[in-house]
Amino acid sequence: MTSQVRFYSAEEVHAALGLEALADAIADSLRGSVIAPLRHVHPVSPSASLLLMPAWNASAGGDIGVKLVTVFPENSATTTVNAVYVLFDGATGEPRAIIDGEALTLRRTAAASLLAARYLARNDARNVLIVGTGKLAPVMAHAHCSGRDVQRLLIWGRNAEKARSLALKLRREALPAEVATDLQIAVEQSHIVCCATTATSPVVQGAWLAMGTHVDLVGAFKKTMREVDDAAVSRSRVYVDTYAGAMAEAADLIEPIERGVIRRSDVLAELSELVSGAVAGRRDYEDITLFKSVGTAIEDLAAAQMLIAAAVRPE
Repeated sequence: MTSQVRFYSAEEVHAALGLEALADAIADSLRGSVIAPLRHVHPVSPSASLLLMPAWNASAGGDIGVKLVTVFPENSATTTVNAVYVLFDGATGEPRAIIDGEALTLRRTAAASLLAARYLARNDARNVLIVGTGKLAPVMAHAHCSGRDVQRLLIWGRNAEKARSLALKLRREALPAEVATDLQIAVEQSHIVCCATTATSPVVQGAWLAMGTHVDLVGAFKKTMREVDDAAVSRSRVYVDTYAGAMAEAADLIEPIERGVIRRSDVLAELSELVSGAVAGRRDYEDITLFKSVGTAIEDLAAAQMLIAAAVRPE
């Protein structure tokens, strides 16, 4: 292994990957020639899994990257999900960097939702609701407040103490955060509703959504997980990060399609089509839009390349 390989810590990743700039970098990658097969999931024990997420630039000499993820649900005493990202030089095949995978995932997930919201949320969206209090929640809060004059940032979680703690943390980071005690009222009053949970059954009901709302779903990443009910999907104009990922893993869409609540053709576009202009985003002020993200290795590679570029940039 070359001596030039460098490890990038979580702190370095969060510091280097500004969400607005990362959204731009992801958009550029989606317009380019990056190849990203559907993630590989391998059971390594009755309860544990290994996930492999590769991507590479199809142009000669383009970088190659792969995220390695272990999921050990019974690891209650420690972290249940661990990840590293390895970036290789596309010209020589030599490893260039090893990157904290969790931090990279948090940043690119939030940046992808920020990118989607540029096309799907109302320009005058002022009230944001974050449903969930896990590690992704604060990054999503910053993403949906980026580039917007957000007046009210609501935080709701099943654990009220965690919601209060997160709201306090975000206020210290200059965001107008407060705790939502009634989820239905919070949804009804919000212009952007972001779900970042591990829910296995719907948390947000479609009947609660006001006209003009943008719904961002980033938490449910397996067929056993759902964050919204069928009514939320059927009332919305639906978009995804990738067709392949969503149709393989997103129960929030797969189940309504299987039951005939919506058709496959009601999934209007994937993110690459929005950023290329092939498909229009928000059509009308009153539209309810829904973006379902399960993650794609294209975003990981864009984030890793941006990180490396920031590290070698002259002071």
